[in-house]
Amino acid sequence: MILLIGGSSHTGKTLAAQRVLEKYSYPYLSIDHLKMGLMRSGMCSLTPESSDEELTPFLWNIIREIVKTAIENRQNLVVEGCYIPFDWKKDFDFAGLKQIRYVCLVFSEDYIRRHYHDIMNHANVMERRLEDASCTRERLLRENRDNLEQCRRHGCDYVLIDGAYSVDIAL
Repeated sequence: MILLIGGSSHTGKTLAAQRVLEKYSYPYLSIDHLKMGLMRSGMCSLTPESSDEELTPFLWNIIREIVKTAIENRQNLVVEGCYIPFDWKKDFDFAGLKQIRYVCLVFSEDYIRRHYHDIMNHANVMERRLEDASCTRERLLRENRDNLEQCRRHGCDYVLIDGAYSVDIAL
């Protein structure tokens, strides 16, 4: 089985992937690690400041083929990151789709308004991030609103985080 975990920044994608690893022993791949490896190695001309509109298709082309290889090899894999397009299903045939589960982590607007400082305080639960001054309340509200709309438009599964933060993805 392949599990794709999407969502905007700070929603807990890496934490969810780590929990799946611990519970099911499925390895996971961070799209951010792949992105930075490609950039730092000089394998692409993109930079950390490149727009999501540039990064998503570039990274998805690579991730899509990794997923196809894992399916062909009958391997389990979790892929987590914000660079999974909402129309990802178009890139797989029916047999491949049966092997993939996608879930997008989405904060409700109310959750962000009530817990913004908690969200920022938990940003380093799984990784030591550099200070991210660009992750404002307004940005989180906009990105999560957009992600929820895209999930609904494309029929993607999502976990709406509204009450106590709890993400447990059962396979």
